[in-house]
Amino acid sequence: MKAIILEEPGQFSLTDTFPANETSQNEALVRVHRVGICGTDLHAFEGVQPFFSYPRILGHELGVEILQVGENSDGLKVGDLCAVEPYLHCGNCVACRRGKTNCCANLKVLGVHADGGMRESLSVPTNKLHKSEKLTLDQLALVEPLSIGFHAVSRAGVEPGEFVLVVGAGPIGLSVIQFVQFLGVKIIVMDINQDRLNFAQANFRIEAAIKFGENSPDELNKLTNNELPVTVFDATGNQSSMNNAFNLVAAGGQIVFVGLFQGNVTFDDPNAHKRELTLHRSRNATGEDFRKVISLMESGEVNIDPWITHRVLFAEVTNQFESWLDPNSKFIKAVIRL
Repeated sequence: MKAIILEEPGQFSLTDTFPANETSQNEALVRVHRVGICGTDLHAFEGVQPFFSYPRILGHELGVEILQVGENSDGLKVGDLCAVEPYLHCGNCVACRRGKTNCCANLKVLGVHADGGMRESLSVPTNKLHKSEKLTLDQLALVEPLSIGFHAVSRAGVEPGEFVLVVGAGPIGLSVIQFVQFLGVKIIVMDINQDRLNFAQANFRIEAAIKFGENSPDELNKLTNNELPVTVFDATGNQSSMNNAFNLVAAGGQIVFVGLFQGNVTFDDPNAHKRELTLHRSRNATGEDFRKVISLMESGEVNIDPWITHRVLFAEVTNQFESWLDPNSKFIKAVIRL
């Protein structure tokens, strides 16, 4: 079986001897047809991804076909096409008992803590497979990153008519924009990359796009009548940006950190306290998020066509991967075809 292994930062190896997983009665053997590439994979390649260890088979955004299914099939059958929910939870910890399987105390994420889908086949618990009879394999591979944004927006509970700022117009920031735009809010997007701002303006319903710089606070104040946004989503995974988010939110407002980095978030406590700011962290997504996103995609309310900017065959991955780190590559989402 062919597999691509990230041996250490910056170093892939291609093998055709990696054995397929054996399946239990609660698992299915799946053929991997599509693998989406996101910031987590790029950060792992760079050596800056939290919760990551090497060597590792990357790949957590997967469009798969069931080859074999155990006795506890959960209604699945051979030939079903599915999205994979890559968050393997224990079911016993306090988070799991409260339905927050996305932040299980013993969580293992495929492609991060456990080997993922950048290989021809793997075994997956049947309760982590979400089938669709309508979606393509490309669409199924994008259910996971879209679910990240859906979960973050659900955490915030924004109100119609409010100003919402999304900082970071990469794939996760765009997935936030995808769903917050349905809520009748006025969306402002901020990024350092003009190409990404242009992409957001071309494909989503946003009020304004601000290129981050010396004048960006003034631009933000003008757009919000000097009140600042009620909700700020930061999807950068950048320490400076996340620290600065506390200066961009209105009194009584909220911040949602969707990205993460290796280090500490710091802020002026009296300044945050006097405005009674609320800070949310949003991690991964739940099975319910996956089902809702699939439903929205099946109904045509979510279109993934603009998202895939790079397509690559499995054999070409090791040669092309590093180029996607270039800010000038106009990279939004790569999909690998196996």
